[in-house]
Amino acid sequence: MKKYTLSILVFLFSSQLSSAQNTTIGNKGKETVGALHKVMIIPFEPKLYNSEIDYLVNKETKLTGKEIKYKFRDGINEQLYKVFKNTKYGVVDLMEDTTKYKKDVIAIYSHLNYEYVKVPDQEHYKPPVKDNSEKQVEKGQIKVETNTDARFMNAKIDNAKLVPMLYGKYKTDVFVFINQLDIKAAMSSTEFAGGGNEYRKIIVHYTVYTYDAKEINSGIAEQEFPADLNDPNKIINKYFYKVAETINARVVKALTPAK
Repeated sequence: MKKYTLSILVFLFSSQLSSAQNTTIGNKGKETVGALHKVMIIPFEPKLYNSEIDYLVNKETKLTGKEIKYKFRDGINEQLYKVFKNTKYGVVDLMEDTTKYKKDVIAIYSHLNYEYVKVPDQEHYKPPVKDNSEKQVEKGQIKVETNTDARFMNAKIDNAKLVPMLYGKYKTDVFVFINQLDIKAAMSSTEFAGGGNEYRKIIVHYTVYTYDAKEINSGIAEQEFPADLNDPNKIINKYFYKVAETINARVVKALTPAK
């Protein structure tokens, strides 16, 4: 039954691709008068969440693993909403009302493919291209790429009509896909003993498209935070906010015409 329902949702969404609606939905997503751009923030799929600190967060807050995951999932969208608003952009956050946007979110996911590719150079940005460098033959043996930190999860759209449809429906011309969230524990084992001054790391994988389905920026945004901080609200409000600022700055740069 669950699979059948999902198929219906995807079918309904696909039908909209050929007849986009010119309406704006949601209170947070209302048009901003005079805004240069309007951004849609698409949350990461729950399966693309990797955290090494949930045990300690649960120990301190009593939140379940699922509650922690969804709090962080909502948190990155919330902080992105704030920074884009501060930039005077209009914003539609698909985590604002999960019931209202559920059909669209599920259907968007159905049109996404993910590629684990090299992190692009932000100073001289070019959309990353999937290659086979992670598997190279050297002296008759397959050499496997071991520097996984140099790669990230990039989102690719397999339906060319998806982004134009969303543009027609929500009037959003910039689309920020949050592809994956990693929260790394401190390297020192003293973290689990309650001591040490090591830092953890937040890593957000993302991709940004314009209304014509052009990829204008992608990569990872990273932020360290104290190893003894287990309060999700404090992590979100201070450190997710810094991650959001990084992504916002890159989007603004990508949208600024070259002189």
